[in-house]
Amino acid sequence: MTSVLYDVPGPRARARSRVISLLGIVLIAGGLVALVVVLGLPKASANGAVQPGLWDASRWDVFNDVQVWRTLGIGALNTLRMAAVAAVLALIVGVLFSFGRAADSAWVRIPTTVVLEFFRGMPVLLMMLFILLVFSTGSFWAGVSALAVYNGAIIGEALRAGIKALPSGQREAGLAIGLTPVATRFRIEFPQAFRQMLPIIIAQLVVLLKDTSLAFVVGYNELLRSGNYNLSQFFGNRYQFSFFFVVLVIYLAMNLSLSWLARIIARRTGSQSGGVTATDTTKGPAKPGDPNLVYANALGAQSKGQY
Repeated sequence: MTSVLYDVPGPRARARSRVISLLGIVLIAGGLVALVVVLGLPKASANGAVQPGLWDASRWDVFNDVQVWRTLGIGALNTLRMAAVAAVLALIVGVLFSFGRAADSAWVRIPTTVVLEFFRGMPVLLMMLFILLVFSTGSFWAGVSALAVYNGAIIGEALRAGIKALPSGQREAGLAIGLTPVATRFRIEFPQAFRQMLPIIIAQLVVLLKDTSLAFVVGYNELLRSGNYNLSQFFGNRYQFSFFFVVLVIYLAMNLSLSWLARIIARRTGSQSGGVTATDTTKGPAKPGDPNLVYANALGAQSKGQY
């Protein structure tokens, strides 16, 4: 199948593209190798003393101490604990914001919009400091509250966009079978919008996990503070790069795991975003209470003149 947006590349264009891609990979790999080599070279300080390279074994022997790994593990668990609590609260806040933004009443919609835009535009770090200094909540709840409110505002906008993207017949069908506007929003529109926006929501939760490192400033003993500050202060600057590197690897492992989960959910939910029918041969018969079945039944009733 050919595309109408651009011409299909011929043999020479495909060969040129392969050559350019290969050269790009070689340049990137060469740059990484050069960086590793430069970091491993000994360096002379201002007083003439020679410092070993960053890959020297004397800079990594500290990781033979079990207490170092225990400290890093506690920091990682604290990071995951803050991220988990903040994620649950962010989902709740996001649902509330989405319903407020999509409300029919201007008295609800306009104030919700103002509050949401305020939280979206406020830096998370300043929000953490404000909550800590004004409400004296402690470092943990200052970080959790700021992350929940900020990411909840982003998730709320995503859910509102998902609700608005649904066909208008979804809401009309719910109202036609006697559901109230609120019940229609909860039972028909919101479940479909949440499923469609789930990959975006999980991607935002990945951002939330990374932003837990900002709690370093308010004194919370998360992974960054445990590894890059506490351990570096205790063992000295000689191991600062080593602790930085290990903390970076742990963060990458956690974030890439969540990103991998987001891609899996995106593939699975993407295959379920087809048309709305009471019985779909690719999904099996619809179950009682399914929004799609409600929609189909309502349309059938309308066609028979029951409404």
